[in-house]
Amino acid sequence: MGPIVLATGLSVLAGAVLVKQAMDQSPMMGPRCPSCNGTGRVTCMCTRWSDSDYGCRTCAGSGRMGCSSCGGSGTGRPIPVQIAVRPRPPS
Repeated sequence: MGPIVLATGLSVLAGAVLVKQAMDQSPMMGPRCPSCNGTGRVTCMCTRWSDSDYGCRTCAGSGRMGCSSCGGSGTGRPIPVQIAVRPRPPS
């Protein structure tokens, strides 16, 4: 392997590391989901009762299913809350 090919490969690898670090710290993405740690996937339920041969329709045999806490996005979702404000009665 020539020095130019090696230098090109190292610079591509360094660029990929920098992009990954920037995406991990991106404020636009929002907070990471605490259930899946930002991956959007969690261990499938079928692995709990299986004897090392897991696979169901939900995970398609991968053993991983979409996170129900974040909907598979990997970011935390705000919880919608309704606040009822009642006017004070005249005293």
